[in-house]
Amino acid sequence: MSNETPETLLNDVKKLPGLPGVYRFFDEAGQILYVGKAKDLKKRVNSYFQRNLSSPRIERMVTRIRSLQTTVTRTETEALILENNLIKELSPPFNILFRDDKSYPYVMLSGHQYPRLAYYRGRVDKRHQYFGPFPNSWAVRNSIQILQKVFQIRTCEDTVFKNRSRPCLLHQIHRCSAPCVGRITDKNYAEDVNKAMKFLEGDHASVMAEFEKAMFTYSENMQFEEAAMMRDRIADLSQVLQQQSMDAVAEGEGDVDVLAIAMKGGLACINLAMVRGGRHLGDRAYFPKMGRFKEDAMPDGDEVMQAFITQHYLSDDAESLKLIPRVMVIQDFKDTPDNEELQQLLNDKAGKKVQILRQPQGQRKHWLTMAQNNAELALTKRLTEAGGQEARTRSLIDVLNLDIENAEDLRIECFDISHTSGEATQASCVVYQKHDMQSSEYRRFNINDIIPGDDYAAMRQVLHRRYANFQEIPTEKQPHIVLVDGGKGQVSMAKEVFDELGLDIHMIVGIAKGEGRKVGLETLIFADQREPLTLGLESPALLLTAQIRDEAHRFAITGMRAKRQKARNVSRLEEIEGIGAKRRQKLLARFGGLKGVVNATIEELQQVEGISKALAEQIYKQLH
Repeated sequence: MSNETPETLLNDVKKLPGLPGVYRFFDEAGQILYVGKAKDLKKRVNSYFQRNLSSPRIERMVTRIRSLQTTVTRTETEALILENNLIKELSPPFNILFRDDKSYPYVMLSGHQYPRLAYYRGRVDKRHQYFGPFPNSWAVRNSIQILQKVFQIRTCEDTVFKNRSRPCLLHQIHRCSAPCVGRITDKNYAEDVNKAMKFLEGDHASVMAEFEKAMFTYSENMQFEEAAMMRDRIADLSQVLQQQSMDAVAEGEGDVDVLAIAMKGGLACINLAMVRGGRHLGDRAYFPKMGRFKEDAMPDGDEVMQAFITQHYLSDDAESLKLIPRVMVIQDFKDTPDNEELQQLLNDKAGKKVQILRQPQGQRKHWLTMAQNNAELALTKRLTEAGGQEARTRSLIDVLNLDIENAEDLRIECFDISHTSGEATQASCVVYQKHDMQSSEYRRFNINDIIPGDDYAAMRQVLHRRYANFQEIPTEKQPHIVLVDGGKGQVSMAKEVFDELGLDIHMIVGIAKGEGRKVGLETLIFADQREPLTLGLESPALLLTAQIRDEAHRFAITGMRAKRQKARNVSRLEEIEGIGAKRRQKLLARFGGLKGVVNATIEELQQVEGISKALAEQIYKQLH
């Protein structure tokens, strides 16, 4: 191995200090290969250039190393933090990466006189209270339904709440106590909110005891309607807890995360089951974003587990702090020593002692078994789907006679145009590569300076903007197929653009809808005089092109709708003299949207920073 390594690199390794730090390996083109941390930089980096390496994966990486960079830190703990940050920033191909752009959802209680229950995903705000995180949106919505049924907390928007004159349907079906029209006192509503908070925190017994006490008090005071209401709430709460199943609710368990791994077929999966307030809320599967491992180059389970814990819990954002539970139950691996640095880092990050259990007992052992089974199921499903996608990719390569040896390399870029009667025209570009849609590479293009509704002009503009500097695109990012949603007209327009730019028109493939737009009747249209292809519903190649086209259509429509809504929401405010972008933003933020601004009085408008009495009167007059 050392014979294949440049002498200058080996000399650099010899000069490294025996101190803790982070090292980065680069290939001949200067692209990052790997980021690692070490207690002793010299010993750790030198170990890569010995004869006996730990795995074929590392061997392949070492053959490509041409340079390195190091950063010395004071402690190994600091090195671990820096390593985590660099992995997330640089996405090195030989690191185990757990990239998930979706944040966790929460149950939110707004900071209002009558707090509102809401589903929330995003940055937390100190004005409100958040409970969670939850593993998926279903768990949040299920919890909100429980809280509505048992505690009757409102879920309506503040603008709706403010303008109600009579109770809504939710009050009629006993899902809201209607504080908007005074059907409940401030004191009683606040008590219901406090009970809901206790329930979310897992104090089910205390909530049940308070309901029972209130029921007997009402009964003794001959307030039988109120006593019956409390009786019904107790029944609803008991039913909810029973529905969680006898092994899903554990009093006193608090917050627990359960982590299990499954590894098979060159893929790894970590299943994270979340217990909050003693309630098992479900789980979420994570897969390393490092391509598919070769069977003989799979990392060991503990390496995958450590990578997940580091990247999942030790980010610098505020949400990661809420992710760290008091107890973590982790699948045990034989002969794996405890990582003291990681344990201490979790404690410091959480500001409390985090208990890590590798051999749980009782209820926690049962949860771990469930997590292991779910990891196996998720991995089997992923392998099945991946096998199907590979077959579709290979089928399309064969149908189009493409000279591509490795099917993973096939790159398809698909374009679609979306608008509403010419309004808010947008073009979308989605990317398919490595047998999957590459959502991080999707792009939207605002289409301007064309006749509204002219799809051909929109397609010309987006293709020009996308491929004007085609030669500067890295080879691995250049598409083999440019798929356009449309028939001969769209393909002809794409051909004109490619001829102008001097690009290969063989790349252009149009997918024309069949009679009645039925799936399976589509026809592939080419720009290079090839005969159109009608492949039929059973063709894996057609299923792949239809899948990519539908994703481009979805992406274009969501972008167009958002653009249209934004334009419609602010257009009336833009017409008012003296209302610029900053004042408009403050108005919309204060009143929750254009509807709230319209419903506001002159006095309320004046309370917004930068809005004088004269301007408030002008706004009110213009909107009415």
